[in-house]
Amino acid sequence: MCFIKADGIVKRYGYGPGAVEALRGIDLEIFEGEWVAVVGRSGSGKSTLLSVLGGLNSPTAGTYKVAGVELYALASEQRADFRREKMGFVFQSFHLLDYLSVLENVMLPLVTSSLPSRLKMELAREALERVGLQGKETRLPAEISGGEQQRVAIARAIVNRPLLLLADEPTGNLDSVTGEQVMKVFRDLHCRGMTIVMVTHSEQWASMAQRIIKMSDGRVIGNYHTGCSFESQFQKS
Repeated sequence: MCFIKADGIVKRYGYGPGAVEALRGIDLEIFEGEWVAVVGRSGSGKSTLLSVLGGLNSPTAGTYKVAGVELYALASEQRADFRREKMGFVFQSFHLLDYLSVLENVMLPLVTSSLPSRLKMELAREALERVGLQGKETRLPAEISGGEQQRVAIARAIVNRPLLLLADEPTGNLDSVTGEQVMKVFRDLHCRGMTIVMVTHSEQWASMAQRIIKMSDGRVIGNYHTGCSFESQFQKS
């Protein structure tokens, strides 16, 4: 089932001769449950595309549907509700609040929810268990490693059980060992049926996804299946 469909997406910054076209007519389909990696050099448009897919950056032209909803046809408040309920975001920087515990950080997306506090805590604990951080609930971010902080950020992104997880360089601030731990979390989430779109500079991590989309100068110049299983990449780990 086609879950994400972008047709003729253009994103232009500025006006007149000095305008910069970050995206130049992107056509894209991503299927439900698929794990896609977006690669390309700095300035190729990867992060801009991800921000458009996440409902954070209105395109200058083109149409975009996710789960059958034309996202940018929604009013801004409706779009914000859709993001909160249906999407999770993971960034290169962890964006954890240092004065909140691990559990409290994970609960942040549920603050505006009408769910009982007890259920919010249960969902946060479940999300932490899914990323292998049970037992760390009361720690502060400064009391855990960088890899664990990124896993907290992932738990925060999935606490609302989103349909779509969007990740922008999720291993960019991590060494190879902790990066591998984070990628194993992504594998587990994918195996549970989550649709994942991940921007990365790493060919190694990109090869873990089912499909690679390569960008250059705001255009898609390659779109191919990897043909490799995730498990085979870690068979010696």
